[in-house]
Amino acid sequence: MSTIQELSIAVQRRFGRQRLRRIILGAIPFVTLAFLWYLNTANEWLPPVYIPPFASVWEAIFLLEEECMGFMDALTMGSGCMFTNHVFSSLGRVGLSLLIGLPLGIAFGVVAGMNRRIANALEPLGIFANSISGIAWLPLAIVWFGIGTATTIFILLNTIFWLVFFNTLLGVRSVPRVYENSVRTLGGSRWNVITQVYFPGALPSIVTGIRMSMGFGWRALIAAEMIGGDSGLGFMIFVSASEYKVEEVFLGVLVIALIWMFTDRTMLVPLEKWTIQRWGLVWRPS
Repeated sequence: MSTIQELSIAVQRRFGRQRLRRIILGAIPFVTLAFLWYLNTANEWLPPVYIPPFASVWEAIFLLEEECMGFMDALTMGSGCMFTNHVFSSLGRVGLSLLIGLPLGIAFGVVAGMNRRIANALEPLGIFANSISGIAWLPLAIVWFGIGTATTIFILLNTIFWLVFFNTLLGVRSVPRVYENSVRTLGGSRWNVITQVYFPGALPSIVTGIRMSMGFGWRALIAAEMIGGDSGLGFMIFVSASEYKVEEVFLGVLVIALIWMFTDRTMLVPLEKWTIQRWGLVWRPS
């Protein structure tokens, strides 16, 4: 048996054929785009002002690091912030908004969904709030809070809260009332009904709302940082575009995509799969 065959068998045992096939199929579009990017650089179909070489995008990381005016100046002035500070600034805002928005959205959604009349009354409000993009609030947010972190946090919370609240409300309302009656008949308290009936029954919808809120929230954050922020990846892209630094714009776009893909693949997808498998919505072979 050749070395290549042994390596192929080892890889299949490590990942499994189905998973390996999904990885390969998912990588094909990215490999194709990277190859076209290389061909454009080699043949200069489009000038670098439109699509810069990959080497220039890579070098932009080190150039941005060298432009930092110092840690304290970067924190206070924003515009001189190095690349890593922009990344951590965006991640910090997302983390803070999730820490506040997710518990509030889930709690209010469960409480509202437990009462059918309240749920029916608040459902149109949830539809109305989710139909308005978080970015639509940006002009008002700038008037209310000015340019800075408060504006971006407001836009993020507005996006995250309503998506989680609406999905939680629908999930709780869809739980058959007979389950609640069964727990109450057996002597269960209201807390037992929430923890053993409504929350587990609504968990698939809650996880879907969390995944949607993080996706839409991440995009809303970048747009808010472009217009109403003073640091972050969106701010970096906006400033770089105004200075015609296309390689830094490409760098920001690629980093945004990579962060979201890593978060989605390593955290949200496994959580969603575990949820639907745990509560019997799909069958997991033994």
